[in-house]
Amino acid sequence: MVFPKNIKPAEKAVAIFVALYSIGFSAWFLMIGNAEFIVYIITMAILIGLIGSSLRKAEYPPAILWALAIWGLLHMAGGGVPVGDKVLYAVQLIPIISDGQGEMTILKYDQVVHAFGFGVTAWLLWHLVVRHFPDVRGTWTAYTYPALAAMGLGAVNEIIEFTAVVIVKDTGVGGYFNTALDLVFNALGAIIAMIIVAAQERRRV
Repeated sequence: MVFPKNIKPAEKAVAIFVALYSIGFSAWFLMIGNAEFIVYIITMAILIGLIGSSLRKAEYPPAILWALAIWGLLHMAGGGVPVGDKVLYAVQLIPIISDGQGEMTILKYDQVVHAFGFGVTAWLLWHLVVRHFPDVRGTWTAYTYPALAAMGLGAVNEIIEFTAVVIVKDTGVGGYFNTALDLVFNALGAIIAMIIVAAQERRRV
């Protein structure tokens, strides 16, 4: 594996972690013939490239990089770890709501990953906002824009899932209720993340 010369040790550790589980899950998905995975691995490769190419401009804190790496692992595991006749993504972790058919079911592993992932996304966007526009730090702008932008990226994620449905048969992505719940949990994760960031910022004052 070749790393940029200016990569920091913490960043290198994250990169190795991501590379190892990406290779492992890639091999697994190819072995079981999961064609849907190709769409997601391409998307993930693009995201890794964007983060990697902006390391020195953005100077992401190691905590954010590790959170992104864990999100990627949770995503891979969700689609690749079998649980009975399902995959991990379809597993209901806490029986809050269930329609008996799987669409209107809360709380699933998938929804937790959506909330976590787009919470991390909002956190990352907040970092970029306050880094490049330090005057807005501590204002509503610094918290509102990252939350809304994370929700927008969550919608892009649903477009990618729709693309997978169109290209690949039997993706298991789900229907209207699944998409709507994904968007709801994306929003919840983004909002909760900004509440936590705002609380931490106030403690520093």
